[in-house]
Amino acid sequence: MKRQRRPIIGVMGAGDHATETAMRHAYTLGTLIAQKGWILLNGGRNAGVMEASAHGAKEAGGLIVGILPDADRHRASEYLDIPIVTGLGSGRNTINVLSSDVIIACQGGAGTLSEIALAVKAGKPVILLDFEDASLFRGEAGDRLMKVKTPEEAVELVTTILTHQQESQSLT
Repeated sequence: MKRQRRPIIGVMGAGDHATETAMRHAYTLGTLIAQKGWILLNGGRNAGVMEASAHGAKEAGGLIVGILPDADRHRASEYLDIPIVTGLGSGRNTINVLSSDVIIACQGGAGTLSEIALAVKAGKPVILLDFEDASLFRGEAGDRLMKVKTPEEAVELVTTILTHQQESQSLT
């Protein structure tokens, strides 16, 4: 019998300039992802959405992988189980996206937009949590880009996406 790999859910969002709302959402996402038994992957830093999602996942007993932009661990979140030091700066966004089964983007800036664009280009499902406008990506992403208002809705949607992915894989 083939062993089922644990899904990796990428949570992307602002670091130093994260809003309180985005950080609350990220903490809840981390908690819910861990409770589902999924692996949380994020940008690994000790700031904003990265820190909050890792904190939530850690408190719920989850496994957290952080893809760090720097060549050392000086800005790594204390909640990471597996810090991946890259020295790639924002180039690490490609690793974040390609290593995730589904991307959940909290509010963010240029780095988050970069991750959304990379995910769309790679054909990854992207869930935009509490985004005002997603029209920039609509034409390119089709039905792979979804908007939700709450972390609970995001996790419900991830569950549906993963179920469809598993069904598709079992047919091949």
